Amino acid sequence: MAMLREFVADLLESEGAVVEAVEPDGLEVMAPEALRAAWGWPELARLDFGATAPSGTIPIGLEGDWLDRLGALLGDRGRLAARQLPLPEAVAPTDDPERRIGRALDLPNAVWRLASIEPGWSRCLLLAFRYTALSDEKREGLVWLGFNCTTGAVLDAELLTALRRSLEHAEDWQAPQPEMSRAAGGLGDAAGIAARTGPLVESLVRADLEPFVAAMRRRLDRDRRRVHLYHDDLRRAALLKLASLGRSSGGKASEKTEAAIKRERMRVSAIEREYAAKLDDLRHNYALAVKVEWVQALVLLAPVQRHTLLIKRRKGERSIAMDWHLAARRMEPAPCDWGDGLARARLVCDDRLHLTDAAGQAPCASCGKPFCRACHPGRCPRCHPGIKETTR
Repeated sequence: MAMLREFVADLLESEGAVVEAVEPDGLEVMAPEALRAAWGWPELARLDFGATAPSGTIPIGLEGDWLDRLGALLGDRGRLAARQLPLPEAVAPTDDPERRIGRALDLPNAVWRLASIEPGWSRCLLLAFRYTALSDEKREGLVWLGFNCTTGAVLDAELLTALRRSLEHAEDWQAPQPEMSRAAGGLGDAAGIAARTGPLVESLVRADLEPFVAAMRRRLDRDRRRVHLYHDDLRRAALLKLASLGRSSGGKASEKTEAAIKRERMRVSAIEREYAAKLDDLRHNYALAVKVEWVQALVLLAPVQRHTLLIKRRKGERSIAMDWHLAARRMEPAPCDWGDGLARARLVCDDRLHLTDAAGQAPCASCGKPFCRACHPGRCPRCHPGIKETTR
């Protein structure tokens, strides 16, 4: 909880409060009048961030509504920032670059050749999204995705984690310098980044929610079996009684027997209606609603070793750039012209040498001929133009 205590101290000081740390897990706060009125604090408040708060202190933690209250106080501050990672004092020469590239890139239908390695700067965009999943239980989480706007690559989870860890270990906040900013280039097309962000966020949230959804399905199956067994026993008992009444009547039922048969048939119908209603209730109770909202964006200037590759397919040739991030000591994935770009494999199309994931060169659902979704977004060029394909 030390990080939360430091964050709260910085936030309260920015609001004009006088804050003093009290060991081991406390803060003494003399808050301004507006903050005291909003949160109901005395003039001198003692905040505690430990597991067990002493008497007379205000416990603050990740549970409850404290994150919402702190977020409301923070407002839009800190949602967009720019930072530059320091250049390492001694940069070792790249050791076996072909092996590093081979670990990050697989071209099943083309070949590549390393053309050059040069030092440079990349402009990375790191985006954080908060999701809230609500079913019979509630789950909240945070997912990160990133782009290297200089090379066009999507940053994988390991590289993102390493970059964020290097930010935590950096001693000072360093603003981007004009020279490095010019070398890294701009952020690029905002509409293009937004179009790529949607499918990536959906994929990351689905992956993060997989254990939660699996547990929810187990609970749903358990409740569905319980409801089925209960109503099946009732229905079977009613049907057995109905069959017994039919046998006892011997084909000539009395008015009393006819009334009993009618009553049992109505009972069977009522049991079936109640069973259907209970299943509808279960579907309603276990329906999953997911809300995703953008939380923060960080523009990060990072020192890199830029690897220029020549991609050859038949008689065509194109060059791409892949960066080795010095701060993270990891190679980023290759750029991808269609698809999420997180997998290692890339397929190269014949026409314009687009790099796509496997689905980007899949056969058409109508004519069965493969085609490049980057060259022909939305439809197959060989069959009827009305046949639409799913684009990403």
